[in-house]
This record gives sequence, C-alpha cells and structure tokens, in this order.
Amino acid sequence: MFIHSVKINKSYILFAFIVIIILITLIIASILYPISLPANSSSLIWENTINETTSEKKNYIKWVDFSATYEVLEKTSKYDIDSHNKDSKVKYNWIELLSYLACKYGGNFKKFNQNDLTKLINQLNNGTTMEDLSKDLKNYSYYYEAFDAVLHEFIGEYEVEIPNAGTDEKTYVKKYGVKAFLPIAKKYSFSHYDDFGNSRSYGYKRVHLGNDLMGSIGTPIIAVESGIVEALGWNQYGGWRIGIRSFDKKRYYYYAHLRKDHPYVKDLEEGQVVKAGDVIGYLGMTGYSTKENVNNINVPHLHFGMQLIFDEVQKDGTNQIWIDVYQIIEFLRKNKSEVMKDNTENKDYIRKYDIIDPCIME
Repeated sequence: MFIHSVKINKSYILFAFIVIIILITLIIASILYPISLPANSSSLIWENTINETTSEKKNYIKWVDFSATYEVLEKTSKYDIDSHNKDSKVKYNWIELLSYLACKYGGNFKKFNQNDLTKLINQLNNGTTMEDLSKDLKNYSYYYEAFDAVLHEFIGEYEVEIPNAGTDEKTYVKKYGVKAFLPIAKKYSFSHYDDFGNSRSYGYKRVHLGNDLMGSIGTPIIAVESGIVEALGWNQYGGWRIGIRSFDKKRYYYYAHLRKDHPYVKDLEEGQVVKAGDVIGYLGMTGYSTKENVNNINVPHLHFGMQLIFDEVQKDGTNQIWIDVYQIIEFLRKNKSEVMKDNTENKDYIRKYDIIDPCIME
C-alpha cells in the first residue's frame, strides 16, 4: 500500500508540473506576441501610456488593412483632380470619398460598385456636405485618418519644370494633381505581383511586408514622396537599403536590395531632404547576409514597402503597421520620373525635370 501511494503522488506531481509549464509558456507568449485584432469598432485604437508617473493616455490607430483597388484610387483621384483643375463649385477630396466608400463596404473594396460612387458625387453636387453624410457612419473618422496617413501627399499643388519649345530653357508651371512618383524611373521596365504577406525564411520564418518589383540591375530608383532620409546602409535582410520618412512623420518608405558597390546616388546621407521624383539609388540583389556588399538574392528586384506610424512607439516596436502597396504601385504608374545621366564622373542618374513641392520645409 505504501509503494502504491508513492506512485500516485509522483503522478500528481508530474501532472502539476506539466500544467505549470504550460501556463508559464502561455503567459510569456501573450507578452511577446500580442494578438492583432480585426478592424472593427473599438479594436481599431491602441492605448498608450505617455508617462509611467501619470495616468494620462493617448489613443492611436494600431491596425490598418489598406485594400483600396487601383480602380477605386483612379476614379476617386480623377474626381478630386478634375474638380480642382476645372475650379468646380464643389471640390472633391479623394480621401473623403474613399473613407465614405470604406464605411459602406466594411473596408473591402472588392465590393466596389460605380453606382455607389456616382450616388455619392450627386449628393455632394446637390448641396449635401460630407460632414452630413458621414456623421452617422461609425468608423468614418478611423478610415479617414488611416487613408490620410497612406495618401496624404499623393495629390496636391506643385510646380514642375517643362521645356520651352525650340529652346534649351525650362519653365516652372503650377499644377494640381498626382505628385507622388512610381519608385521605378520612367522608360525602365519592371514586373510585380501581389506578394505581400508571403512567407520568408531567411534568418527566421516571417511574412513579406512589401512588394517586390523585378527589374534590371542598375535601374534608377525614385523617391516616391518628398521626405527626409532616415536610414541608410547595410541590413542583413534588405542588403543596401534606404528609409525615407515623410514630413508629417506618418509614412516610412523602405527601399531594399540595392545594387552592389554603387547602391546610392553620390552624397546621399541620413538627414538629407529628398524631393518626390529624385533618383536615390539603383536596383540590385544585395542582402541575406551579415557581410556587407553580398549578392545573396536570387533575382534582381526592388523591395518597396510602406510603414504607417501613428505613434513613435510603433516605429520599431511590436505594433508595426506595414500595408500592401501593390495597388498603390499600379496607381503610380501614371506618374513616372524621367531621368538622365549626370554630367559628372560619378556615373549617376538625375531627374530630368525638377519640381517645387510645397510640403518641403525650408
């Protein structure tokens, strides 16, 4: 009886030990890998304590699924641009139009119907304001803030150089329209598909947080938006890469796998201001190595990504927001920066036509 009793007690101890290990593992996992919630109502906002010594808190968006299609971006942008260029009585804001439609479709733009957009335009033309139309839409303010963070500087006023006929001179002309550029220079070919979220295994298993644009080594890479160079140099995952931050701090553009030996244009450095349309570097296949200047990527391509930042804790923390930019790339095909060889010995390319971008801080 004594021996039997000891065996039973050991079984209970082993069982209790296993239960404790499982509980500890679950607690650690919940701390290290917080679960991302879907975008509905209260799950859209993250609470952040500003200071440990105070109870004051600030709210910011923690999750964005940008699913606007090329078709919707094209149609809403055309309404916006045409209404401004024609000086129409009612001037449309494409971010407002997109936000309204997102509320109607629950953020799923695959449900887009032209009749819905036409009806919205007619209501605005008849005197109903967007404020009136959106006041009872529960998530309108969320969608507007999210989409504005993505597209804030894509459309607006700017000045661009154009050649004077029959002369070598150029003149600046004021325009209103798309002022963000495709990251691949004009007259250079590329191919891509929607590979956002695909699996990657180098270093550790993870998902692909960008869009790969396949092209030829040496293809000039263009700054999509005006901003400040925030990161420059080698990264074992991205090889030679560039990180550019928008002036409003909401967008971080990531360009990776740049060319071996000559990845950047001459004198590019951290803290430097670049204009939308500037040549910043060259397409390559570097990366997947702790050693600098190594081509360990199988196919030459540009990895292009956009991170949204609503609070600085998101920049490098566990709550990073990277969006699918495939449809944005398709939309930006309409606006390419033409380049030419620089007349110096550094063998760089420069933009052919300059712009004056009002968002650039003097």
